[in-house]
Amino acid sequence: MTAQEIGVFAFIFIAGTLGTDIWRWLGVFGGKQLSEESEALVWVRSVATALVAGVIASQVLYPGGVLAGTPITLRIGAAVAGFAVFLLLKKNMVAGIAVALTVLAVGLHFLGI
Repeated sequence: MTAQEIGVFAFIFIAGTLGTDIWRWLGVFGGKQLSEESEALVWVRSVATALVAGVIASQVLYPGGVLAGTPITLRIGAAVAGFAVFLLLKKNMVAGIAVALTVLAVGLHFLGI
């Protein structure tokens, strides 16, 4: 690796770090002064939840790669099963993900995909 290549990687690392870490640190220090029930944090949580829901819906309804060849009923069924377990086990995220993946894997096995 040449010095010029190292310089390019160093620039990308520094620019990426400065662009994101500053906001993270501002959030850490500024967040200490906010109440958990403040309108600002309720809004932030709502936006974050909506973004996650959008990504999940996108992956279930319009998947790419291997999932694109799977039936939509299987994808929706796996998502519903995982969400049900998540709620039944008092918002246990690991259990919900594990069940969704298991339902998907078993369904793919039985379909021969």
